[in-house]
Amino acid sequence: MSGEKDEMGPIDYLVVEFPAGSRMTGEGLPLLVDLVDRGIIRILDLMFIRKNQDGTVQGVELSELVEDGAETLTVFEGASSGLFGQEDVDEAGAVLEPGSAAGILLYENVWAGPFAAALRRSGGRLVANGRIPIQEVLARLDAADSRV
Repeated sequence: MSGEKDEMGPIDYLVVEFPAGSRMTGEGLPLLVDLVDRGIIRILDLMFIRKNQDGTVQGVELSELVEDGAETLTVFEGASSGLFGQEDVDEAGAVLEPGSAAGILLYENVWAGPFAAALRRSGGRLVANGRIPIQEVLARLDAADSRV
């Protein structure tokens, strides 16, 4: 197992909120499966939560959230590894609006594993990383276009 750990890529998480009244169709689920099948990512944990009107947060089954395509959900059975703890659920729930649901995904960027391992073998170490929200990138591109 330690050899496999040495080759791991960066680990990311995301929380995707589905506000109250929105329609979660499950359309993105086959695309997630495709990323896994092509070896781009590895799902380390996946869970779904709902924030009640009183502010409490509870785990829910994906089949409770998806209106259509429930038959495609069996591929995600067992995706929960237990890496998410109550603290993670509470943190995700804190950013949700009451009445909404969310998917929380923890995944390895498998595509970057060999590169990251090569850097570690040569003495490199990650000292900073981050993510820029797509809305910010689009706003900056629009601003740059307006200056031209």
